[in-house]
Amino acid sequence: MIESGGPRLRRRPGLGRFVRLSPVLLTVVIASLAYTTPPEVAFSRLLPAAPALAAAMWPVLPTVLLGTVCLLLMIGLSLVFPGLNAWWTSAGIIAVTVAAAYGSHVRLQRERTLIQVRLVADAAQQVVLSPMPHRCGSIEIESLYLAAAAEARIGGDFYEVVDTRFGVRLLIGDVRGKGLPAVGAAAAIVNAFREAAHDEAELVGVARRLDASSIRYNAAFPLEGTLERFATALLVEVPHGGGHLEILNCGHPPPLLLNRRELRVLEPTAPSPLLNLAELIGDQYSVDSFDFTPGDLLFLYTDGVVETRAGDGAFFPLAAWMRRQPPMPPHELLTALHGDLIRYSRGRLDDDIAALAVRLCEP
Repeated sequence: MIESGGPRLRRRPGLGRFVRLSPVLLTVVIASLAYTTPPEVAFSRLLPAAPALAAAMWPVLPTVLLGTVCLLLMIGLSLVFPGLNAWWTSAGIIAVTVAAAYGSHVRLQRERTLIQVRLVADAAQQVVLSPMPHRCGSIEIESLYLAAAAEARIGGDFYEVVDTRFGVRLLIGDVRGKGLPAVGAAAAIVNAFREAAHDEAELVGVARRLDASSIRYNAAFPLEGTLERFATALLVEVPHGGGHLEILNCGHPPPLLLNRRELRVLEPTAPSPLLNLAELIGDQYSVDSFDFTPGDLLFLYTDGVVETRAGDGAFFPLAAWMRRQPPMPPHELLTALHGDLIRYSRGRLDDDIAALAVRLCEP
């Protein structure tokens, strides 16, 4: 699985070290100016800025040590320039250093808390995005997951692949909302799919099981207010040996089928209800069949892919991008998509992204 906790932009080598050493460099610059300029200019009054800056990136002890160095420099300046009246600046250095040490302590505590929260979020996400096989018989599968923000690597996008006696069955979908409530709803749907995929002979039966699971979860954990929690979902069945595939689309973005000749958008012939809405709009499900021959690549995705925006607000042209891709394995296709989405959005993803690339290999 190609996974990222958030868009990562390349930094120039040495930039991080320069930033970490910036409080020391600031101290050197201020002290140099204070010693080489007339005392009337009073650059020494800027020395409290160094420990204040250190608090944003250093632990407590180095911050206190830098404040002590600034205080000693100020005492030295008072000896070189007797009329400098350094007592007020020295008092300011002491006060700022104490405050900076406390600020550094609070920052470190919050960073530890954030790390723990991210670990819990990752564990919760793994319930939904469990490792999947890269190959099921003659079918090659690769997955991609990109979270919109590294600080919140958790969302309502989900997918799963199950090899059953009916064929290889795939699920991809998106729960409205984010955070633990969305992950809980997604986990309920995925867990229901893992069981129903083996039990139900038809995709319609699987869809009804997913809808029932979603209804039970939302009844047990209702949202506040009048909003309803629903989910889009796409069910795919590829019989063993290929030849064709069946798709049941519950309000999800249509998948793309890329073969040696053309790119097809597999739109449903009739809409099927979103999960948790069948009781309101009816439970009439439609299953479509499409040819799926060796060498064909099926691409499933959530709406975060096509809603990725460039700096001018233009959406990512997924269909045009797919048409430009030469024949390649699913892993290489999703690796290329990963990089192009990050470049297109300049590292600012507005929504979580999940995708599956499925290729039928020669028997």
